[in-house]
Amino acid sequence: MKSDVLISRKRHLVVLAAAALALAGCAGSGTSPTAAPTSSPSVAALAKTGGGAMPTPSSTPTSAKPTTSGAPTPGSTTSSAPISNGTASGTTASAAASMANSAPAGGSAPAGGSVPAAGTASSPIANAVAASTTDGSQAALTQGWGPVTAGDEFNYSGAPDPMKWSVYNSAGNAGQGLRSPQAISVNNGMMTISGNSAGTTGGMSAKFSRQQYGRYEVRMRTSANEPQYHAVSILWPDTTSAKCSEIDFAEQNGNLAGINFFLHYGCANGVQTYATKPLDLTQWHNYAVQVCPSGVTGYVDGQAWFKDTNPAHQPGQSMHQTLQLDWFPTGQPTKPATMNVDWVRDYSINGTGSGASGTVAATPQC
Repeated sequence: MKSDVLISRKRHLVVLAAAALALAGCAGSGTSPTAAPTSSPSVAALAKTGGGAMPTPSSTPTSAKPTTSGAPTPGSTTSSAPISNGTASGTTASAAASMANSAPAGGSAPAGGSVPAAGTASSPIANAVAASTTDGSQAALTQGWGPVTAGDEFNYSGAPDPMKWSVYNSAGNAGQGLRSPQAISVNNGMMTISGNSAGTTGGMSAKFSRQQYGRYEVRMRTSANEPQYHAVSILWPDTTSAKCSEIDFAEQNGNLAGINFFLHYGCANGVQTYATKPLDLTQWHNYAVQVCPSGVTGYVDGQAWFKDTNPAHQPGQSMHQTLQLDWFPTGQPTKPATMNVDWVRDYSINGTGSGASGTVAATPQC
């Protein structure tokens, strides 16, 4: 579609120029008119191709509106509790602990995918563009994060771009089920991970934006079929983390009517800060996280809802994104489920990051 639009515009300009020349010749002026300047639309401004139109996103959650300001709700044991409409909880090792997710050990890529050096982006979006304003409220726009420096718009068909993603081909989460490349496809302007009744599902990790500090946003929805499948967007360590750092900035953990944020900072189960928020996960929503030296902040549809500024909780190392549909069997029959991702967009921590390298400033501006 992009090439058709540009060709149509060029043909239109040629016709206009020819008509102008003909008029000038009739008037005997002997001079040629100045051609109108041409410009190409930005990558993000072009409509996605494909036969399946996506539902219109809801600008606010169906069951609760995100908070935008105000003091964080006190947690049980932490002084930097999350922001979350009064449903936040602090550090705990109780039954409310996170359903921790697994990615390749030590941050290594699955077979078939190489890992670029930390702090670089192996396949950023060429000629960094501004975030699109047509995809609902986004943290990138409400917070002024500047141009997109890396990511994937999924405006192609087939398997995920191998220059951008390492697709898992391994046992499933906690060794349960399988993660198969055949479970992931790109079509109709989105990436889809499908999980079947036998626990065969998928996941993939980004080769771009491997850095200690950064801003990340994804547009995601899930099917309403099966609570035993957990859709999750993660920041995972590039190398082995002594304290098992992990940031699950959008996780559906069995409740299809609520989203969760987990900041893991210890290897024992439940060493984390977390928040949960009522939300219809079958609708498109934009989930984002900002990792700064001062702390970690989570966003839903452009509004902050999680914040942890405790220095002991910060990852303190280079990380990268993963997208996973993890299977948590309960012994009950499993129904098929899907996870759709419209786009992944990353931003420099200082708002002026290099689209060529993905590196960040020595002193991040947060």
